[in-house]
Amino acid sequence: MEPALTSKNPISCLSVNTSATAMKDTDSKRSDEGLQSNLKLEEPTSRRKPASFWLIFAALIISVFVVVLEATSVGTILPTVASDLRISQFTWIGSAYQLASTAWLPLSGGLAQIFGRRPVMLASLTLFAIGSAVSGASNGEAMIFTGRTIQGLGAGGVYTLSSIILSDLVPLRERGIYNAMLGIAWSTASGLGPIVGGAFAQSGNWRWLFYMTIPCAGLSAALVLIFVKLPTPHGDLRSKFKRIDWIGNAIVMASATSIVIGLTWGGVEYPWKSIRVIAPLCIGFVGLGIFWLYEGLFAKHPLVPFYLTRNRTSLSGYVQTTLVSICLIGLSYYFPVYFQACKLASPTSSGVDMLCGALVIAPMSIVSGGMIMRTKRYRPPIWAGWALLTIGFGLFTTFRADSRVGLWIGYQVIIGTGFGFTYSSAYFPVLAPLPISANAPALALYVFFRTFGQIWGVTVGGAILQNGLVNRLPAAFYAQFPKGTNIAYSAIPHIRDLSEPLRGEVQTAFADSLAVVWRVYLIISAVAFVASLLMRGLPLHTETDKDWDAAAPKGSQGA
Repeated sequence: MEPALTSKNPISCLSVNTSATAMKDTDSKRSDEGLQSNLKLEEPTSRRKPASFWLIFAALIISVFVVVLEATSVGTILPTVASDLRISQFTWIGSAYQLASTAWLPLSGGLAQIFGRRPVMLASLTLFAIGSAVSGASNGEAMIFTGRTIQGLGAGGVYTLSSIILSDLVPLRERGIYNAMLGIAWSTASGLGPIVGGAFAQSGNWRWLFYMTIPCAGLSAALVLIFVKLPTPHGDLRSKFKRIDWIGNAIVMASATSIVIGLTWGGVEYPWKSIRVIAPLCIGFVGLGIFWLYEGLFAKHPLVPFYLTRNRTSLSGYVQTTLVSICLIGLSYYFPVYFQACKLASPTSSGVDMLCGALVIAPMSIVSGGMIMRTKRYRPPIWAGWALLTIGFGLFTTFRADSRVGLWIGYQVIIGTGFGFTYSSAYFPVLAPLPISANAPALALYVFFRTFGQIWGVTVGGAILQNGLVNRLPAAFYAQFPKGTNIAYSAIPHIRDLSEPLRGEVQTAFADSLAVVWRVYLIISAVAFVASLLMRGLPLHTETDKDWDAAAPKGSQGA
């Protein structure tokens, strides 16, 4: 039996009484009672989907594809953008995007509950398109940082609303295959991103990487506008704005910003022991603590209801979501560095070299989703995925500057299989213990942790690589770069022109520094595997939230 919420109103879903005992030990209740009170779980629930469903789903796929393509292609154009715009702190091109995306995620989930799914999705796609235009037209670091921030706001909304809309249309029990389809879009975009970015970088037309996403966002927005007919909540604009947790949003945005500033400055602009690094990190983490206290004790309409993490299964899912995101984004940002520095590959070639891993993720996502739908069990593929990632990153630590082609192809296949099994599957332990009426806040928090993990993946991976290169590069070579420069991307264009033995020494420094990055991801994967052992095996919901049923009359909640 589903745990009862204190309110049936979807608008007030975010203000559920978190002190109610209905949510206590939710996962054990679902485990013990699920098979008895939900015998209909064994009944087939799948039915033929109408054309309107597939058009909505196409809009979600296009939205996810274009956002992920842009996000994963930026890593290969960073050296070119930095050179053209003369940017020294160009890690902020990635960090500004991730920061804005993360800050917007919890708010977008709340806005979707209050204003409806379609308006928030359309607003997110519009922001993404505007940010793309600003980024493409940039003539300096201030402008491109602004554009990437706006893009990140839009991307955060797209990520959240895609998951929420899918949950409104498909019950959790059937969602494995649809998650796998979204995973195909995501992994295909991830595989093509570095290649597309590299091609634009080599041709000198990197601005078109941003411009080309605008018509794609427009197409997706048109499909959403025409076909997404989910109900819109009642209420005037003033009362709806009162339901937004403005204080909670301000605290979490400020805290996340402070943490990212500390991570970005550490080891690059200032030493890690500098007060300029320690202070923002401490302020950020203290701020997150204050945020959780405020949400639990004072917020009238909490941004993150406490009941979402009061069971060990959902908590395990959130932890895994964060950790897999750290590893995945770190790999997509810093594995091209290996090919460009150690193999002297062009940006395009480095993207091609990563294809063998990226293209494995899609079929493995389908396998994972199919297993979950068929067996009704989400734990085995997750455990297998974390085991493969732990093994794969362990093998990555053995890479040297002269490692053979067969090694980095084979190791990528192992890594890609692990990501295919884990990245989308962590979604199931998050939702299985919770009532279906909690989908929106639960998924907003899920995407928040996923994107917050990506911030850590970019900044922590970059800090480790930077510090490794500072300590390992030949002094004569390192001395030519100004203080505060990101050594990795600044040094790559010069390596090909170096004579031996200096070139070999520089390439060895890169390989050894990257080995430390892979070692950290190995530890993270092992920790995530341990966290996955905390999950319970719970029944999967066979219904969608009737308050957000696409078939429901629009008047049920408002026009």
